Order: sequence, then structure tokens, then C-alpha cells
Amino acid sequence: MTQHTDLPSDLLPTTVREFFAAHVVHDADTASSFLTEDAVVVDQGETFRGREEVHAFLRDAGSEFEYTTEQIGARRLDDAHWVVTVRLEGTFPGGVAELDYRFALRDGLVAELVIANHTA
Repeated sequence: MTQHTDLPSDLLPTTVREFFAAHVVHDADTASSFLTEDAVVVDQGETFRGREEVHAFLRDAGSEFEYTTEQIGARRLDDAHWVVTVRLEGTFPGGVAELDYRFALRDGLVAELVIANHTA
């Protein structure tokens, strides 16, 4: 059964918490250490495959803008699927965005991450 609950970040799996913490401070090396070798990341419709390609994405994503990231929600879908919702505010077009980071875990690592506009 799918559970949709708002969770404090400390109840997220360690992998999700630590990946996200590294990603927020633009530490692509640490964030990449939480990925499977065949990880797939989809960001706003663009797909990155494999740890090397995803590392490059993590290193470069949003680097042309200044912005803050605030976690505004989190939920467990099942043991392997988690969603973290964030609010970004900064110098990018529009200035504010709410995004869902949809994690799929395998063997304790991030196998897939889909980043998309938040849906209520």
C-alpha cells in the first residue's frame, strides 16, 4: 500500500538525506557516492545515465544562478521510493520554484532520481 505522509527529514533514509544534503551545497563528489553505477537522473525532461554523466550534471546544475534551497515536504511512497519537495528562490527566471525530487533506491543507493515541478 502506498503511504503519503509528510515526514521530517530525519526520518528519510540516510542515503536520501545525505545525497540531498550534498546536492544542496553543490558537492557533486559526495552526492555521486550515493548513486548506483547505472543511476539515471531526469531533470525537467533531460536524462542523464550512469554515475559519470550524473556526476557532471550534479556538478554543473544551476551553477549559473544564485539560489537558496528549503525542504518543504517529504513523503514515503514505499520502502524504495521517496519524494522530497523543495522550494528554490534565486536569480533564475521566475525567481521561485517548487520541485519534487523523486528517489528510487536499490541496494541502499539512489538508482533513479526524477526532478520535476511539484504537483500537489
